Amino acid sequence: MTTPSLQSSTGAPHAAILGIGAYRPERIVPNSEVVEAIDSSDEWIQQRSGIKARRWAGPEESVQMMSVAASRQALERAGIDARQIDCVVVATVSHMLQTPAVATAIAHELGTDQAAAFDISAACAGFCHGIAMASDFIRAGSARHVLVIGVERLTDILDLNDRGTAFIFADGAGAAVVGPSETAGIGPVVWGSDGEQFDLIRQKEDWRDVVGSADNPGSGTMPHLVMQGNPVFRWASYAMAKVSQQALDRAGVTLDQLDCFVPHQANMRIIDAMARSMKLPPTVRIARDIAEQGNTSAASIPLALDRMIAEGDAKSGDLALLVAFGAGLAYAAQVVTIP
Repeated sequence: MTTPSLQSSTGAPHAAILGIGAYRPERIVPNSEVVEAIDSSDEWIQQRSGIKARRWAGPEESVQMMSVAASRQALERAGIDARQIDCVVVATVSHMLQTPAVATAIAHELGTDQAAAFDISAACAGFCHGIAMASDFIRAGSARHVLVIGVERLTDILDLNDRGTAFIFADGAGAAVVGPSETAGIGPVVWGSDGEQFDLIRQKEDWRDVVGSADNPGSGTMPHLVMQGNPVFRWASYAMAKVSQQALDRAGVTLDQLDCFVPHQANMRIIDAMARSMKLPPTVRIARDIAEQGNTSAASIPLALDRMIAEGDAKSGDLALLVAFGAGLAYAAQVVTIP
């Protein structure tokens, strides 16, 4: 008997971001509200991180609620009906259920008509991972339109007395609709991980601490984020400048052709160090959303990109370099065209 040849699918020649959406929690928390618990000052926080204020979600602003709000905005801006979405990818580390994926609930609430839906855990690099996968899905024919969401409620896993993290992390959601394009709108991804430095940013407790003992189940503690700030700063400032240049090279874009630089909003000092290391020309506009938003992990790049568009620092057709890095240490970078 002759073994049949399997059929393969092909998709669009190129993919692009068609629309960006964002949701920022209503509560604005200035440095003055966090300094007492960590024995710090507004001046120290701004000097160390560049953060003046951050957004913290209220009880009703869940991971799902913020994701749906950002997604609806992205869909409207893209001119796409939710029923046209074939796949929903949610990047998050702060959805408190290991299973099921929150992406399935988001897809249902949006009315996507049974889209494939799953979560990914790549920490702060998650949104860029999602964009890379969406582009590949569309070009391979697995999907025609993909909704990529970066969302966090990091305050749920934040120790407000931890001097190294309490002033940094925040909440919010950003979304992007990715679809077929006649021209390349998403460049090749440069991604990877440095697992040797796994412990630099991590959840402090393991699953046994969270669940509790066998004799007393449910007696555990909530997981909290911890970070070794100085090693992360040194690694990100220089290693990510090299990754950024690799992404530019793979996309065939030179520094003088670049319009916008949208790095993960981890720390203003890291952003500045990366820009210096890359020798970015003064014509390149740099996202600095962290000053008013804080570090929102997987949500930080779409939130920063949305602010740049809203404030006129990025316009349709501009070339933007996205680069993200976080726990793992996982990283990803790509050049995209602003929708």
